[in-house]
Amino acid sequence: MAAKMPAFPGGVPLADLDFHPAIHEALHDASWISPHEPHPAGPGNRPAYWLRSSFTWTPDNGKATVHATAHGIYELFINGSRVGDEELTPGFTSYRKRLQFQEWEITGFLVSGLNEVTALLSDGWFRGRHGFERRADGFGTETAFLASVTTPAGVLIATNGDWQSRESHITRADLMDGQAVDFRRWPLSLEEHTTPDGWLPVVPCLGGLYENRDRLVRPLAPPVRRIEELPPVSVTVPSPGVTVVDFGQNINGWVRLVKLGPEGHLTTLRHGEVLDSSGLVSTENIRAFDFATKTPLAAGQIDTVISAGRPGDVFEPRHTTHGFRYVQVEGAAGPLSPTDITAVVVHTALRRTGTFECSDPRLNALHDAIVWSFRGNACDVPTDCPQRERSGFAGDWQVFADTAALMYDVSGFSAKWLQDLAADQWADGRVPTVVPNPAGDRPSGNVFEDLATGSAGWGDAAVFVPWSLWRAYGDKEALSRSFPSMRAWVDYAAGAASANRHPDRASFRPDPLPHEQYLWDTGFHFGEWLEPDTPPNPDPARDHGIVATAYLHRSARLLAQAAAVLGEHDTAARYDALAGKARDAWRAEYLDGAGRLNEESQGHYVRALAFGFVPDELAPRTASRLVELIRLNGTRLGTGFLATGLLLPTLAEHGHLDVAYELLLSTGTPSWLGMLDAGATTMWEWWDGVTGSGARGSLNHYSKGAVGSFLYTHLAGIRLPANPRESESAYRTVTIAPQPGGGITSVSAAVETPQGRLSAAWTAERGKFALHVEIPLGVTATVELPDGSLRPAPAGTHDFVIGRL
Repeated sequence: MAAKMPAFPGGVPLADLDFHPAIHEALHDASWISPHEPHPAGPGNRPAYWLRSSFTWTPDNGKATVHATAHGIYELFINGSRVGDEELTPGFTSYRKRLQFQEWEITGFLVSGLNEVTALLSDGWFRGRHGFERRADGFGTETAFLASVTTPAGVLIATNGDWQSRESHITRADLMDGQAVDFRRWPLSLEEHTTPDGWLPVVPCLGGLYENRDRLVRPLAPPVRRIEELPPVSVTVPSPGVTVVDFGQNINGWVRLVKLGPEGHLTTLRHGEVLDSSGLVSTENIRAFDFATKTPLAAGQIDTVISAGRPGDVFEPRHTTHGFRYVQVEGAAGPLSPTDITAVVVHTALRRTGTFECSDPRLNALHDAIVWSFRGNACDVPTDCPQRERSGFAGDWQVFADTAALMYDVSGFSAKWLQDLAADQWADGRVPTVVPNPAGDRPSGNVFEDLATGSAGWGDAAVFVPWSLWRAYGDKEALSRSFPSMRAWVDYAAGAASANRHPDRASFRPDPLPHEQYLWDTGFHFGEWLEPDTPPNPDPARDHGIVATAYLHRSARLLAQAAAVLGEHDTAARYDALAGKARDAWRAEYLDGAGRLNEESQGHYVRALAFGFVPDELAPRTASRLVELIRLNGTRLGTGFLATGLLLPTLAEHGHLDVAYELLLSTGTPSWLGMLDAGATTMWEWWDGVTGSGARGSLNHYSKGAVGSFLYTHLAGIRLPANPRESESAYRTVTIAPQPGGGITSVSAAVETPQGRLSAAWTAERGKFALHVEIPLGVTATVELPDGSLRPAPAGTHDFVIGRL
């Protein structure tokens, strides 16, 4: 974009302003329009388009408000000034059923008389490339725009067939491939603005989806914004004409470049997470492939800019985002100094609520890496990675939602995503692997995507995430809103369990036992996924019953608890009974009388203990066997996506706190600190994401960062009830139960709860343990000290000291 557009221009969001009631219906008077585009370019090479019109306003008209939305992403301008500081509007939703619109008070932009309104429209998520296979046109084949400007007296202007369009200076815009700008085409001259040359009539959009105004919704979550700017930590020239900039941190966003060179000069920027052996940016680790042909796909993330020779022009590509730490600048207009290029961190503007610090700087660095990993993946939806796929993978958010809620206020962010999940849920209750889903609430025709829909641990996000929100925020209305979706998922899983038997089980046990109707052992499941030294095996014939049945039990139990909160006691009893029968089936099939499993892995043992499958009298033996497996593995963890976040709490709660700390503080591969030792600034998809032979997989994948909750719940000791009643949710009831270990001598953590700031800080030195807590009003707190003693802690500040640990 051009420098004359201010970095954070005005425009007042109307969330907190009163305005004329008729304004709520303003968009119903507007018509959808598309730019004139008779021969669309191929995916990844489509330009952004200007759409424009004009209207008359005088101060007598009063306060003016604009409402707008799009199929694609848009920026809005009044008289050449950008409105608002939101990015990537209208955001990413299940567009067929839910489309967000934005609204701003724009009176300050207007002049008495004629005013021009323009929109800059590009493919975005709607029509751009998306997902692992980088397919385009996921939600439609044409971009479109809808807007109106109103005052208390009525509509001043609305989109209709009288608007005009033309290609913009953004000659290519794709969220995955990148953005290309030709500044010779910007800004439009006065003559071009006031004459029809180059401008063509827009195309009215009629019928079908365009007639559905009920899908227009106000945003529930904070918008995406430019949050922070990072200067380079180094600028090198590994080969002639090539400059590599290291920003020292893996982020989601883009760069701002101010040195563009003489007119016609072309500069190319390649974004990646690692450097190769020659010091150049490599993107091999984030290349995906076509599932059918296994053909590697380009990594994208390439921006280009052609200079107009004006010294004031600034390149900042706001119609794409990249996941990167390094930028390779090819053809730079002379040597680049650190002031010539800046990284712009872009993500949902979530409010920070949690802080953690301890005496071990390695754990502080781990906490920071987890926070940065979440920030890189909180771009309007909870993505799995900000570079290769950028999809809202349900399994990733299921395992990380509790951790995220300790660090940020994710109430609206999750609530928005859950509404998209419900919108895309299939009629039989199964949940797509990614939400929002380009195919919507039905099969896509892609064999693997359709096969993967309904995977245990991924689809269970429909239940786990609403319950996580209930625990942290106590929003009963939100829980009620999600309840039909929660119920539909559990009904699907229970039906899948009762309808089929795995062929292998049928071959060695021709006559099914009664418990097998609650054994979910068929269908595609990702399973534990990416366990160390275990190649991923997306084989639909594989029996994942030990995982899927565990999740059937757990989701049924949480659904029963949600029903009880909502006062649906008969429903609660029904699903509680289902949970019990799934638990009994799991025990009968997988647990022997000595507390051991007949399918052994660390992940299976973690779930057995964490989900309550092991009777109390056997739990010590089962926990000891988990420790034995860890020791046999060289005291290294062996868990993947689903169980890693549960591993340390499970060990701590079953008498093996020492082992939990050994794993937390271990180095090498696989380990969290091993990632940091290898240069990680965010969590990796693979435990061995970077080795001497190079990198593989995403280096910004937050699921393994679910260990972050252990820092708050066990090191600092801030714990919510697992199954809170209404009077206990939202931190109304808490336990402060720090568990020192690992040689750590001090910890300080705080969480901004719905009740106020809650904090716990302790020191352990020379045999004395001292704990300081701050409890907000309205909170019932119990302090459990390391010696096992319990102390009440009413609202206020309290200090506790014990002389021996």
